[in-house]
Amino acid sequence: MKFNEKLRYLMEERNITQKLAAEDLHIAPSTMSGYVRGVSEPDFETLKTIAEYFGVTVDFLLDTQSNGSESSAEEGLLKTFREMTPQQQATFVELGKTFVRVSRENFKKNKSQ
Repeated sequence: MKFNEKLRYLMEERNITQKLAAEDLHIAPSTMSGYVRGVSEPDFETLKTIAEYFGVTVDFLLDTQSNGSESSAEEGLLKTFREMTPQQQATFVELGKTFVRVSRENFKKNKSQ
């Protein structure tokens, strides 16, 4: 997915208008429009600010994850995670870690029987 598509996706996901994002990021609405339409791209500092604003990584915005494209399940998980408060995110991560640990323990237990 291209930068402008990721940006549009994040804005739609959060119900944020171009105007509001531009105001919050202290950039001109016409500049934000250029980013969303794909006719221009932000400089490095603005890119980092956009990533911080949406709570994502620059790698996500630039689609440079080393593991390739995300599955639809991963995209759904990320969407759900991003809609949570920071406290909910921390709890969700801990629950996920517990789930993986218990699953591994059960696997090892079943394998040894």
